[in-house]
Amino acid sequence: MKVLHLPKWYPHRYDDQDGDFVARHVAAIAAHGGPGDGPAESAVVFATVARGPLPALLVEEADLGGLVPTWRYYYRARPTGLAPLDRLLKLGLWLLAQHRGRRAVRQHWAGASPDVVHAHVLFRPAMWAQWLRWRHGTPYVLTEHWTAFQPASAARLGWFRRWLAGWLVRRAAAFTPVSADLGRALAALGGTNAQTIVVPNVVDTELFHPPAAPGGRQGLLHVAAFNEPAKNLGGLLRTVAELRRTQPGLPGLRLRVAGYGPAEAALHHLAQALGLLADGTVIFLGKLAPAQVAAEMRQAASLVLFSNYENLPCVLIEAQASGLPAVATRVGGVPELLPDPDLGLLVPPSDEAALAQALREVLAAPPGRFDAARLRARAVAQYSYPAVGRAFGAVYARILGR
Repeated sequence: MKVLHLPKWYPHRYDDQDGDFVARHVAAIAAHGGPGDGPAESAVVFATVARGPLPALLVEEADLGGLVPTWRYYYRARPTGLAPLDRLLKLGLWLLAQHRGRRAVRQHWAGASPDVVHAHVLFRPAMWAQWLRWRHGTPYVLTEHWTAFQPASAARLGWFRRWLAGWLVRRAAAFTPVSADLGRALAALGGTNAQTIVVPNVVDTELFHPPAAPGGRQGLLHVAAFNEPAKNLGGLLRTVAELRRTQPGLPGLRLRVAGYGPAEAALHHLAQALGLLADGTVIFLGKLAPAQVAAEMRQAASLVLFSNYENLPCVLIEAQASGLPAVATRVGGVPELLPDPDLGLLVPPSDEAALAQALREVLAAPPGRFDAARLRARAVAQYSYPAVGRAFGAVYARILGR
């Protein structure tokens, strides 16, 4: 079983966490997506705009030392400095990178072609996969993560991109949205596919696990990129400030914030203006490695994600693997992760009063209020590397008739 992966987002030299959820899908497939729960011979071709100077218009970076051979290509952000011309040139460089990458993969595979092309996230990867289907007859699987297709955001795509999204989903041999909610959103755009199978995000359930000794967990944890329109960390900070003012004796009212991104300075300023930094009510941890996030989850009493919109956030699955309940908003695929109150609490987006009530409940919860063992078991059964790898393997076997 040979699988060529074409991701829109993938970890790269400028950001090792960009698209890490796609990289985990690829790793799960490589380890467990082949026949009989065995490995699938996988390769990745990824191209993106460079965030720094390059010695040439297009630079190749081959990583052949790991489980999945990967070819990364970087092209200049402003090849000429003329915006209309640069847009065309960058598309051409992206296509050239895909062509060179496919040729490099075939050479690595001693001339063999992939059995399946797996496109991760619309649009360009799926368009190239469709070209390979037409040119070489290779079926493609399309996995979608992008919140841009949810009803609140889809109108901003324009009619042509909405139509194109539906067409590419229909042309795929199988469509694997990471949540049922996202599958419905694409279906509303015409993206109906008889082989639509929800395959969720994957987390490392060996790295993320409950603490060795029960008890002793305290405080709140927020882990997300500082993308304020989506994550609404400002709303969470205001809610914590209000709880501190109205209920100063609430046990464990401490918030640790892990993440980085464009709104970081503004959110630091807001926390300072609210008086949350001086006494340590809020602590910003910066960018953390996965092992550091796992350690934070073993210490916290609850994860909090007060997002305005989401798809299927990996951080909620990591919390479940850690036996950690969550307070999150009822948006996107989040209710699929927290289907009942024994696993965590759901609140409406932007409702700071409802968030305050939920935070009071989790911080004052008696032992056993949230079922840590059930959280852990659910994560292992549905979101671990073996579970997700086998799910994709079953999709491949179905479309190949094996």
